[in-house]
Amino acid sequence: MSLKLTILGCHSATPRVNAHPTAQFLEIKNHHFLIDCGEGTQVQLRKYGVKFSKIKHIFISHLHGDHFYGLVGLISTFRLLNREAELHIYGPNGLKEIITLQLKLSNSWTQYPLLFHELNATESELVFEDATVEVHTIPLDHRIYTNGFLFKEKLGERKLNAKAIAKFKEIEICDYQNLKNCSDTAYYPEIVPLIKNATCLYHEATFLKDKEALCVTTKHSTAAQAAQIAQLSNVNQLIIGHYSGRYQNKEDFKIEAQAFFENTHLSLEGKVFEINNTLIDY
Repeated sequence: MSLKLTILGCHSATPRVNAHPTAQFLEIKNHHFLIDCGEGTQVQLRKYGVKFSKIKHIFISHLHGDHFYGLVGLISTFRLLNREAELHIYGPNGLKEIITLQLKLSNSWTQYPLLFHELNATESELVFEDATVEVHTIPLDHRIYTNGFLFKEKLGERKLNAKAIAKFKEIEICDYQNLKNCSDTAYYPEIVPLIKNATCLYHEATFLKDKEALCVTTKHSTAAQAAQIAQLSNVNQLIIGHYSGRYQNKEDFKIEAQAFFENTHLSLEGKVFEINNTLIDY
């Protein structure tokens, strides 16, 4: 079993012809989660062959436009497609007010159940759980209230060598089933305990070191800072994204990050990451 992450958009601020704002599509244990929904997300979903009907849960990190301005359009398209299934939306307080006002003034109420789960906790909390998957928030340090999200696959009936694992007291089996998505945030080591030993970490890297001073005012991170978080957290692999449009060569982000964390990958639109779970058998 593996997790499959499709990058729909990986740039910051304003959309461009070949640079779409943040959105990712995660497939895990027969769930299909949309993480953020910048402008053009539904076009990107079509471009990369994602069936709209599969999406039942959408997670919005914060209320900056490059992370949710595509949401009302997607909701409206579901209506035009005669959707009947429930749609659950998880995001900061105020998201429901914004979306319902848009639907009200355009007389575009959905014929399907639209369920909002508004978030305001400043500590990590469980926001979704069923028999196979858990989703927790990861409070971040940004200009407005922001969460990353921890997607944790439950073990189910898989068999591990328990005697061998017992020799390594520092190992928690569940730590090898996680994918963490950290949205816009300043360098914030406080999140390390929440993302320790993750299978994969997606962390923003808006700037390179040459613009590190901007991170203080904008509450963003450099590629090096993202890599340092990955190193401190002992994650298996790091994916970086949310690039500032001022940079032309994305490879510079990878080079900067790999100086601190070798197993770093660039998020590029349309790129699919197959994240294989680790079977521990020492």
